[in-house]
Amino acid sequence: MSFREGGGANGIGGSRKVAAMEMELEEAAPVLDSGEKRLNELGYKQELRREMTFLKILGITFSSMAVFVGTPLYGPSLRYAGPASLIWGWPIVVFFTWFVGVAMSEICSSFPTTGSLYFWAAHLAGPRWGPFASWCCAWLETIGLVSGVGAQAYSASQSLQMIILLATGTNTGGGYYASRGVFLSMYIGFTLIWATLNTFALEVIAFFGIISMWWQVIGGLVVIIMLPLVAQQTQPASFVFTHFQTSPESTGIASRPYAVIMSVLLSNYCLYGYDSAAHLTEETKGADRTGPFAILSSIGIISVFGWAYNLALTFSIKDFDYLYDENNETGGALVPAQIIYDAFYGRYHNSAGAVVFLCIIWGSFFFCGLAVTTSAARVIYALSRDNGIPFSPIWRKLHPKSKVPVNAVWLCAAISIILGLPILKMDVVFTAILSISTVGWVGGYAVPIFARLVMEEQNFKPGPFYLGRARRPICLVAFLWIGYTCSAFLLPTSYPIKLKTFNYAPVALAVCMGLVMLWWVLDARKWFKGPVRNIEVDSSSQHC
Repeated sequence: MSFREGGGANGIGGSRKVAAMEMELEEAAPVLDSGEKRLNELGYKQELRREMTFLKILGITFSSMAVFVGTPLYGPSLRYAGPASLIWGWPIVVFFTWFVGVAMSEICSSFPTTGSLYFWAAHLAGPRWGPFASWCCAWLETIGLVSGVGAQAYSASQSLQMIILLATGTNTGGGYYASRGVFLSMYIGFTLIWATLNTFALEVIAFFGIISMWWQVIGGLVVIIMLPLVAQQTQPASFVFTHFQTSPESTGIASRPYAVIMSVLLSNYCLYGYDSAAHLTEETKGADRTGPFAILSSIGIISVFGWAYNLALTFSIKDFDYLYDENNETGGALVPAQIIYDAFYGRYHNSAGAVVFLCIIWGSFFFCGLAVTTSAARVIYALSRDNGIPFSPIWRKLHPKSKVPVNAVWLCAAISIILGLPILKMDVVFTAILSISTVGWVGGYAVPIFARLVMEEQNFKPGPFYLGRARRPICLVAFLWIGYTCSAFLLPTSYPIKLKTFNYAPVALAVCMGLVMLWWVLDARKWFKGPVRNIEVDSSSQHC
């Protein structure tokens, strides 16, 4: 006002100078990232480095799902009910997975925080039920992700076991078959390598994530296209798409519906893990848009590549019964390895090509385990930041330079190693770890989705990705599908039930969640209030 009162050329010139100065200051001021702005509205200050782009977060999320992740389950799933249920089960599971992914994308767009699932549950469930919902979701998510590291360590070890066996002469030609002790050493070694790499800045993991994405895309195309071409003897389409057979003599399951449920577990297991994008949103640019896009993109890519991989394997089967023979070239330990070996040996009379293909598959497990370790550490960091885990000050400590939750990383590694110790005595360790991981990980999805289903719409502050009126049917289908998936993984996998073949996942989960609930009733409910804000926000910004 004072400049304009001066009048004349000088007054106008002064006003222009002031306006120009204001424009320069606005241009010089850093533009607040949309994800960081929403984070501040939710009561959190930016502590982690926000430097991840869409391609980098897609690489890590894609790695968490992985094209070949279902390789260890392919053989058992094929045996339960034959190829038809395995092949057609995939698109059915994909269909319902989209409901879960879309529901989670909407929530991720509104809550771009590292705590992701349990943070979502706390805010969506409201002040009355928020703490309890957050508590349940946090522990389910933690159990699922940490055991997920163990599942990938087991898969990577089994692939390496097959690579060494075929490279040294096969099971029938005097090749080296790793003992239980050596197998456990591999398991521990992979876990320690992933933890070590995760102590570096997230840029290192992001770099591996991009390598992983191209490794799996290019490697996946090579395996999918070349395997049926190399195989001299392939199965007809009628076998792949219509042949149904149960194997009660080996599985003990004569019921056809039960056998189909077991066969479809392969698809259930492969099609989750896309929430990894949500765990990294506090480190992602424009996370309220990038996070949902990465979730949906990962589902789409894996849906296509995963089904194509299963088709390639099934078309390339040489002798169905021989795949499970303990005296075959791979010891009947990994069915896809035997299929690949039969294809290359049948044409080239050596196992070199099979070793190369198994190295591609092994790389997928390596990158997947690395990415899952990253996500697991972020969940433990977020939970400890809100004092929801014993000795929280230790686990929430960040490295001063890299801003990485190093202590949380090593806690994940330690627990994963403990989970793998029964390898020395039991045959069903992978089944149990896999089931624990799936029920915990996918079960954690159910809590925020159910809360979103029943909440009042006026209490929800949508992000750029918003479902509107479609959210109720989408969330309902997603919630019911998650319930089915978790139930399926708790079923016995073979009969009669014996100690050596017992799926101890229900017992382990019951014990873990029982202790967590007991802790809640006796103590935690008195002090745990869910996510703890570390900055003050206006009351107008505290709505969901």
